[in-house]
Amino acid sequence: MANLENRIANLVDKFIEVYGSSPKFIVRAPGRVNLIGEHTDYNDGYVLPVAIDRDVLIAAAPTSDMLVSLYSVNFDRVSAFSLDRTIRKDAMNEWSNYPRGVAVMLQKRRKRILGANMAIQGDVPLGSGLSSSAAFEVASAMTFKQLNGFDLTGTEMALLCQAAENEFVGVNCGIMDQFISCLGEKDHALFVDCRTLDHESVPLPPGIKVIVADTMKKRGLVDSEYNTRRAQCEEAVSIFRTNMPTVKALRDITVTDFRAYGSSLPPTVRRRAEHVVFENERVLKSVEALRAGKTALFGRLMNQSHESLKDNYEVSCRELDVMVDASRKVPGVYGSRMTGAGFGGCTVSVVADEAVEEFLERVPEEYKARTGITPAVYVCTPEGGAEVIRTIELSN
Repeated sequence: MANLENRIANLVDKFIEVYGSSPKFIVRAPGRVNLIGEHTDYNDGYVLPVAIDRDVLIAAAPTSDMLVSLYSVNFDRVSAFSLDRTIRKDAMNEWSNYPRGVAVMLQKRRKRILGANMAIQGDVPLGSGLSSSAAFEVASAMTFKQLNGFDLTGTEMALLCQAAENEFVGVNCGIMDQFISCLGEKDHALFVDCRTLDHESVPLPPGIKVIVADTMKKRGLVDSEYNTRRAQCEEAVSIFRTNMPTVKALRDITVTDFRAYGSSLPPTVRRRAEHVVFENERVLKSVEALRAGKTALFGRLMNQSHESLKDNYEVSCRELDVMVDASRKVPGVYGSRMTGAGFGGCTVSVVADEAVEEFLERVPEEYKARTGITPAVYVCTPEGGAEVIRTIELSN
């Protein structure tokens, strides 16, 4: 909390320095780590993320014109756009395209937004797979909502922010990142059905910590690899449909169905489909395990998820595998796996409270010895979703 208070104080100081007046309020939107359910979202499947205590803060105040001015504390840059002109991307300040995209989507939905000054500061590590982009989008949407007083439910906000990333920024992401940033609950994971958007909070057992370890290998996820995986999943659906005409996505294939008809798939496509089908099953089993307090079972499901991502979906890399291996060697680690799209980024481990200190000593040391890279390790607290965290009385 002390760190958050320091960040708030610094953000207010920066706002005053840049704009010459105080902000009216400050919002926060968290990053996330996905405990299990990887590459299932775009297959209409299930995911189980948690919001974490790494977030994006925006300090804001209304203005009397139609100009939105954005100041990034992290980049020490200003970018501005007018709401009464066509909003375009800023190639020089790509970070500003997230709030720009949110503004575009609000206008498309006929939400009236007026000018504002904003100062932004984030501590979600960039490029690590903890979804700094979704946190920024959701914080932007929450800011516009607070400034302009329109109604927007958590689900509506998540869908709007996803549309901003898909249609304006140009990244074809699923719904999970924005959903958890909007709807997370403290000390809970969020089970999300990515087809129906039905969701429910799942309590995390007491006596554990969620530890995120950043391999410091920036994700080498090129669009072609991601698109190839999606195309392979769609090919699997087409083949399954010859035996099961009602199938719309891999989410409709049960483990029993896969065992009955999976042999009809080409070998590589079969492996991709196997991961998604069994991963969805693992998410459902994980929800049951966590609700029953069976942390060891949940850990085993996490481990199985990583092996499948490595061998079947082939989106891991040496750095992720080394981090997972080092993590699992520590007594008191229930489970460890890569998290996010893969090809770099972070791992997530569920660790008993009494094992955290040993984890922090041993895992970074072994990882550096085997890779030559010093990792970043975060002991995360599951937090709530986006909110206004401070209102500031303005003097006349």
